Amino acid sequence: MKRTGAGVLLVAAVIGTAVGFALDQMLTASGRPTFTPAVTLPILLIALGGAVVALAYPIHRAARGDAPARIDPFRAVRVAMLAKASSIVGASVAGLALGLALFLLTRPVPPSVGSMVAIVGTAAAGGILVAAALYAEHLCTIRKDDDDEQPGRAAGGIAPEPHD
Repeated sequence: MKRTGAGVLLVAAVIGTAVGFALDQMLTASGRPTFTPAVTLPILLIALGGAVVALAYPIHRAARGDAPARIDPFRAVRVAMLAKASSIVGASVAGLALGLALFLLTRPVPPSVGSMVAIVGTAAAGGILVAAALYAEHLCTIRKDDDDEQPGRAAGGIAPEPHD
């Protein structure tokens, strides 16, 4: 599995920003109030980041040899995929919040403090989720074995003899 790259996160954030800006544009054009994220959304995003790191830490301990339990590779892959998905979701939500803020800040009327606090809090919590998920993904990284370096080599670094 490849680790989450900055390009994927940047694309998710840019798409989220475009969606957030377009959402508020469509809501305003139809005469409705702009979208403001719930106050609980940043709390949930930070809690998700903490949960992902908490799930990844036992895998890291087992990989280092600090824990008596051996590594369950299926659990490690599941947690790594959860971390990867969480980082993409965090980047998307942070981008969405930035798009909402960008729309509000480009209007002639200054936005209300309550809505801006919720939007800025959501953007910050999305960034925290990205950081926590990338850290959890790092914790799930298991070092390569010596036999993973050279494909086609037998144990001990000796190539098998070709048969006629």
